[in-house]
Amino acid sequence: MKLLLASQSPRRKELLHQLGYEFETVSLNCEEIYPEDLDADAVAGYLSALKAQSFRIPQNDEVLLTADTIVALDHEILGKPQDAEEAFEMLMKLSRKTHQVFTGITVRTVHEQKTATDVAAVSFKNITPNEARWYIEHFKPFDKAGSYGIQEWLGMAKVERIEGSYYTIMGLPTHLVYSLINEIQLH
Repeated sequence: MKLLLASQSPRRKELLHQLGYEFETVSLNCEEIYPEDLDADAVAGYLSALKAQSFRIPQNDEVLLTADTIVALDHEILGKPQDAEEAFEMLMKLSRKTHQVFTGITVRTVHEQKTATDVAAVSFKNITPNEARWYIEHFKPFDKAGSYGIQEWLGMAKVERIEGSYYTIMGLPTHLVYSLINEIQLH
């Protein structure tokens, strides 16, 4: 079967390659809107499934993989920042706190669709305003939920503790991807 990754994320592409899969990257046109009353722990799975449904019906030999990652602090969802000011505000909120990263994945074939979500907790040390500004200026985290990439300087220098999968925080819970794809017998 042919695996289609509906994501432009270089991190997701890299992780999928490292899992040993060959795949084609496809584009989606999906407005990522979720119900306001949805709990933070359900949003990533909801958006991942929404993305899968926005794609054409897969052919008999195709498997579509979609994903979505959100960062939540005290049930407040911190999405992708619009600009440097919003990124700075998010990083200041995350400083000296533990937050959750939820990544939902959906695997869709012509016959079925399965969605699963994984969560990891990330605890940051103190992030000074100067450190936050330096990070934003040098790493431009505008395409990242919560305004940071765990694999970048901020993650290396300021993360004190992680509970859960590092790959979930990167945006692709590889153990779930492997499990769901095996369930539909892609290998």
